[in-house]
Amino acid sequence: MSTVTRRLGILIILFSIFVLLLLAQYFKIMVLNPAQHSEEGISAVSIERGPILDRNGRILAVQTRLYSVTAWVPNVNDYAYTARSLSEIIDIDPEELIRKLSNSRGFLYIKRKISPSATEKIRKLIDTRQLPGISLEAEYGRNYPEEDLAAHLIGYVGTDNTGLDGIELTYDSILSPSNAEAENINSISYGNQLFLTIDINIQYICEEIAQQAMEQHDASSVMILVMDAKNGEFLAWASSPDFDPNTFLLADQAAKQNLPITYAYEPGSVFKIFSIASLLELGAIYPDSAFFCNGYYEKEFPSDQTVHINCLGTHGSVTAQKILQYSCNAGAAYASDLVGKEDFYRQLTEFGFGSTTNLPFPGESAGIFTSPDKWSGRTKPTVAIGQEISVSAVQMVTAATALTNEGILLQPHIVKKVVSPDGKTLTEHDREPLRRILRPEVARATLLMMESVTAENGTARRAKIDGIRISAKTGTAQKVDPRSGTYSENAFVASCMGIFPTDDPQLITYVVIDTPKGDEFYGGRIAAPIIKELGSRLITYLGIPTSDEKVIDHSGLVTIKNQPRITIGDTLPDFRGLSKRQLLPVLSREDIHVIFKGEGWVSGQQPKPGTPVTRGMQIILEFE
Repeated sequence: MSTVTRRLGILIILFSIFVLLLLAQYFKIMVLNPAQHSEEGISAVSIERGPILDRNGRILAVQTRLYSVTAWVPNVNDYAYTARSLSEIIDIDPEELIRKLSNSRGFLYIKRKISPSATEKIRKLIDTRQLPGISLEAEYGRNYPEEDLAAHLIGYVGTDNTGLDGIELTYDSILSPSNAEAENINSISYGNQLFLTIDINIQYICEEIAQQAMEQHDASSVMILVMDAKNGEFLAWASSPDFDPNTFLLADQAAKQNLPITYAYEPGSVFKIFSIASLLELGAIYPDSAFFCNGYYEKEFPSDQTVHINCLGTHGSVTAQKILQYSCNAGAAYASDLVGKEDFYRQLTEFGFGSTTNLPFPGESAGIFTSPDKWSGRTKPTVAIGQEISVSAVQMVTAATALTNEGILLQPHIVKKVVSPDGKTLTEHDREPLRRILRPEVARATLLMMESVTAENGTARRAKIDGIRISAKTGTAQKVDPRSGTYSENAFVASCMGIFPTDDPQLITYVVIDTPKGDEFYGGRIAAPIIKELGSRLITYLGIPTSDEKVIDHSGLVTIKNQPRITIGDTLPDFRGLSKRQLLPVLSREDIHVIFKGEGWVSGQQPKPGTPVTRGMQIILEFE
């Protein structure tokens, strides 16, 4: 055998030994010890999604460590036993799991991100070697501690921790940084904190009332919005039915719809607020302009089309104030005849109707407001009473900011600020004026006219709150029957808007009850009382003063008088009512012995006041 052949043989033998060692190590890691995974996560870089909080820092969404159940199928000895054991702990079909195990030859996810209680039960079975081949893999998951509270605002994330709806979706890249942002391997990359404008306590009040109203009136849905009238911040955003984002997969699609921003509907007579304000701004009418209502509006157009609109009553001569107070359809329609359709359309679009509000939510509806070139003779008077136009609830509340800010429309906000992981404020949303759309005197006049709607003979009298001035307007809109294309005789949208206090608006509140199927369906009867209940609770919570409360002005300065120094002469003084701090000088004396019993202030003493003081005497002071 030549030297070359011998060396080649040695090289082949060494290479073979190396391959065999490599295969042995692979067999050890992947087959003999497949479950030895790090509990620090499934990737070298961990992404911790930032929390979502309310305006006061109460946590609405937070990152938590959850565990997923996995299997290394070659090590699973008994498919049936394993499937049966797991199905008793986590919600899985044992037959389906047996099928998956049978069709797999390696690694398998059984269920992602199970609950902490289920994790502990499975861990015990793994530790006692009752589930060979089964492992728990650590993953980061999303938890919503307030459950269904503000669920439509917050949204939810999928199993891969990616936002799927609501704020979680729109601010996904803000809340969850990419792997590239991590500084080094095996580090954690933290997302930013998101503070919403809502107050969790006000949100709870609104959701409680919305759920009660939905049940009481057998409605399809109920929406309640509360906005800070001065800066356009939403303080509450309630929509019922709702869902729990912790278990969003179990909720039906209808419950997950963010109705205040996605649902477009005809507003009905609440819209007369903006019709009258527009006509006043355009100079088409004046506060003392009068129109006659004999129970209906009727006008014949050159095209031989006769438009007839019924009113709820015969109101006689009505001014702009009476049109709102009685919700007079005829008066509003006749007033609209005094303005051109292009000017009327342009002024209403200034309020934001027909456009989105640019709030950070997917699927926002712009409503439906057709351009004047598509209007029929009936459109202008019909729009004036809140028909032939569809709006979203957020459009209505946003439009009302022009009334509460001297004619200036504000940008609505639901996100207050974004804060970095190290506590630095990255962005902050303050009051954001968009444009002036009304003269200040028109805005003030409209609020005053709305205040008359809560008078004894006004349609919003059930919204009146004792001790506070409130401007309100109700609405009852017929819904269009999708089968016939005409207005339904039994499907309505009842609503009411309340702004208070009238003289210095702090809050804008809006209630919408969709398709109530109870005994009542008028906004003045079922929506106005909700404004009263809601307003009464908010006034108490926010400390808004009422006229029947005594308000005391105080400088805020508190003066504390110096307490006289306690001394002991020939006889014992009366120590009752004194604190321990005031008695410190007594303790410094060496010729007497003082004993304290209890806490608070002196309530009794032995010996009694006036007893002669002798050297070495003992004084017992009892405190309460």
